[in-house]
Amino acid sequence: MSGFPKLIPAFTARVAIEPPTSIAPNLVHVPFIPSAGSIVSESSYPIQVNAPILHGADYITTSPDAKTVKLEVQSIAKDSATGARIRFNYTGTVALLGAAGKVLKGDPSAATTGFGEAFIHPVFQTGGVPELAELANKTYVGSGRFIIEEGKPVIVEYKISEVVA
Repeated sequence: MSGFPKLIPAFTARVAIEPPTSIAPNLVHVPFIPSAGSIVSESSYPIQVNAPILHGADYITTSPDAKTVKLEVQSIAKDSATGARIRFNYTGTVALLGAAGKVLKGDPSAATTGFGEAFIHPVFQTGGVPELAELANKTYVGSGRFIIEEGKPVIVEYKISEVVA
């Protein structure tokens, strides 16, 4: 298996989302609930982050065959220890034919999903804080799930790993 990349567990991101608003037939806007989500490092990861997500939004485009959606997220978090602002953006794909599709379509029978239907490629940017600067030089991937609890906003939870040789 020489040459295949390995993954190092790095972060758990939890994003609290508002209900979507339609922009066009295949495009919706999903705002984040300010300061209700976070990015937190795994205890063993060398770059330690504990950052509430201050604001952000997802622009979701449905594929022509309606089997998947493409994610395009722009957001800002603020690290609690250093005060540094972190730009947390990602692109991704979510399958619509299973449990995740029920959540995204607002199906009343939607429930918490497992991992495996949502995948992202996050990019981090920050400046002025040496202990976080290396975030911008690394490649990350993530797998997501939706958490549904009655009376609470939908949470999108991502397990994010660093990709290494």
